[in-house]
Amino acid sequence: MNSGKKDTRWMTSVALMAAIVILLANTPLGMIQLPIIKATTVHIPVILGAVLLGPLAGAILGAVFGVCSMISNTMAPTLLSFAFSPFMSMTGIVGAVKAVWISVGCRIMIGVVSGWLWILLKKLKVNKSLALGITGFVGSMTNTICVMGSIYILLAGEYAQARNVAMDAVWGLIMVTVTSSGIPEALTAMVLVAVVGSALVYTIARMPSYSRKS
Repeated sequence: MNSGKKDTRWMTSVALMAAIVILLANTPLGMIQLPIIKATTVHIPVILGAVLLGPLAGAILGAVFGVCSMISNTMAPTLLSFAFSPFMSMTGIVGAVKAVWISVGCRIMIGVVSGWLWILLKKLKVNKSLALGITGFVGSMTNTICVMGSIYILLAGEYAQARNVAMDAVWGLIMVTVTSSGIPEALTAMVLVAVVGSALVYTIARMPSYSRKS
């Protein structure tokens, strides 16, 4: 198979995974509305895409996820939407840039980390199912830690104001979100990526090879 056909297959696969990301992002299964923040399962196809298609594909899918999150937080704002939508910024242009990083930049990191972690685990010859589970857990926690960590570092004052709490209470509230939402999300991703990823990796292994961008 020539490189043009390989590239076409790769781009088509990325587009298909992006469509899944967009579909999930626009259904209750993808963006689960909680009182304070929107929990998500949209990161799961981002992680799977990074595993199957490489870190570059993961970064692209993460960016699609981030844009969907930005739109969701703009069109249906919550208490913390100022951290995810530049149009909801409480501090002008500076806040808008921070929101773009949190909404899009942090989600790009999901695909980058997941893609390279999968490559590393394969080189270390880790059991496939275990490697997929680890990648799913770490990819999901990358989302939670990067997003909530960025909120704490970049927007602690605005977060305290939105929650009507003192600044010294922000760290505790961030950790509550990480443990109550982030860890269950990561465990769910660990199981789904291991199960779905195993089937997809097996299927792709039996198909004609195609290039994986990195």
